[in-house]
Amino acid sequence: MVSEIKSAVSHAIDFPENKSAPILIEVTRGGMVESIHRGICVISDSRGSLYKSWGDRERPIYPRSAIKPLQAIPVVASGAAAALKMNSAELALCCASHSGERVHTEKVAGWLERLGLDDANLECGPQMPSDQKAAEELIQSGKNPSSLHNNCSGKHAGMLSTAIHNKQSTLGYTKPDHPVQLDLMRLMSNLGDLDLSNTARGLDGCGIPVFGIPIESVARAMAKFADPDVLSQSVKEACIQIRKACGQNPIMISGTNKINTLIQAETADKAVVKGGAEGVYTAAISSLGLGVCIKVDDGADRAASVVMLHVLHKLNILDEESVKKIKAFGVEDICNWSGTLVGEIRVGRGIPF
Repeated sequence: MVSEIKSAVSHAIDFPENKSAPILIEVTRGGMVESIHRGICVISDSRGSLYKSWGDRERPIYPRSAIKPLQAIPVVASGAAAALKMNSAELALCCASHSGERVHTEKVAGWLERLGLDDANLECGPQMPSDQKAAEELIQSGKNPSSLHNNCSGKHAGMLSTAIHNKQSTLGYTKPDHPVQLDLMRLMSNLGDLDLSNTARGLDGCGIPVFGIPIESVARAMAKFADPDVLSQSVKEACIQIRKACGQNPIMISGTNKINTLIQAETADKAVVKGGAEGVYTAAISSLGLGVCIKVDDGADRAASVVMLHVLHKLNILDEESVKKIKAFGVEDICNWSGTLVGEIRVGRGIPF
């Protein structure tokens, strides 16, 4: 049936070309392309030399959770992780957008307890688990979600750890003028080789400041994370530890059968891959010393993840078998309510790669 659907797709609406945001993904139904997703993709090395690029690479974006591996660097570089004897699962949780399963919430709760804190100290706010089983268990227990269930609770626990280690206030650690956030802004400026003092500002879903950063600068920052020899010794060692932690603990990055966890499990130690809200995806490919940043214009996660799978496959980080394995769990087919396959999500003509 799958082959029949694919072979039937022979007609396409003549969507106009847009060099600033080419068609990255096509969504088909029957014999026609029904929807498209435009966007930008940049693959860079740590010096800013472009390996591949599609679309307006200078356009600023909010990288959202896709740069959590970079935001975790101060937790290690400051000495907080060593002082707290943080294990690799906790370090991976600093980079996570987790699904609120017990494997996540119990780990964060234990970590906070070592800090002398609890979920009331997390400023990310409560969130219903995105994992269906975890959400059902919570509802059946008659309990409300807490900040532990927030997909960013690991990142926030990391920020609290850094603040405590540096003898800074834990209250208001999410505010733009808190030392934790000021240090992160300086770090991102250094990694992206840019000045963030006059860039667009906003607040992420979990309450921390976000900064408008050109897509090419995000890709370069991820490349430095992948190939940190150009960085200071403490930051270099932090990058290596975080990469190792993510490779060893893919379940912490997202959750059971979530596409980001599936991708991380298959790439293992060859790359750190991280998705973010509004169609952003990044990768730090340590085996090649490359950084990747993808931004889908309409914010569709379904498109960004398929583009990332395609890029990783073309770079020989994922083989055909791994891609099939990931798609079987993490990429939804276009089916009707009776389960009949009616179309597919496929790479568009805007990616000549």
